Amino acid sequence: MKNTKIEIDAKGLNYKELNEKIRQSIDNNSKEIILINVNGQRYISSGLKSDVKIIIRGTPGNDLGSFMNGPEIIVYGNGQDAIANTMNKGKIVIHGDAGDILGYAMRGGKLYIKGNVGYRAGIHMKAYKDLLPVIIIGGTARDFLGEYMAGGILIVLGLKDEKEPIVGNYVGTGMHGGIIYVRAEVKNYQLGKELGIEKWNKEDDITIKKYLTEYCQEFGLNYDYLIQKKFTKLIPTTHRPYGKLYTY
Repeated sequence: MKNTKIEIDAKGLNYKELNEKIRQSIDNNSKEIILINVNGQRYISSGLKSDVKIIIRGTPGNDLGSFMNGPEIIVYGNGQDAIANTMNKGKIVIHGDAGDILGYAMRGGKLYIKGNVGYRAGIHMKAYKDLLPVIIIGGTARDFLGEYMAGGILIVLGLKDEKEPIVGNYVGTGMHGGIIYVRAEVKNYQLGKELGIEKWNKEDDITIKKYLTEYCQEFGLNYDYLIQKKFTKLIPTTHRPYGKLYTY
């Protein structure tokens, strides 16, 4: 009988060798893969179409889960840039901080981050067919959050350091679809000119409860505590922010 659970030591392996070992393990019917001593290897789980669960101990490199279709990845450490790049399906959970351009062109799946993130999180994020991408950031996000966002849901909680601004400036610049929820008051000067503050409704209560309940389960947080603080709902005010710049 083939193993359904396997541990791979990534120490000294380059990213090609490591990803080849992951694929071989999946071909051998492994359903849970534990990677230890991960230290910057790129493209982990890139393009994988599987229901495998991958546990990472260490810090994976750029493009973790890019073009991914189905796996679940749990990182007990920090993440770098371009996590969930063009991801279609699956879930990525980061038990630390993460870098820039998270969820670039992400088309589906879930990306849950416990800590802070860098610049341009959710850039070009979009809903694709019946898929809906969701990013939840537990800490703060820097400038250009949701830049050119065309669909999906982005939630920022500001839990790690509530003395710092939860989001930076130019939020939603070029955004023309999707919703951003920020667990704080957002100043107008922080918003891109394509973005506006929208009135809360019952559908927002349903959305927040659905995704934050799962997020709290992942990180052992208290849902009732999270929703005590008021959220700001941000949506685009136009579907063609740069239409005048193009010729036909």
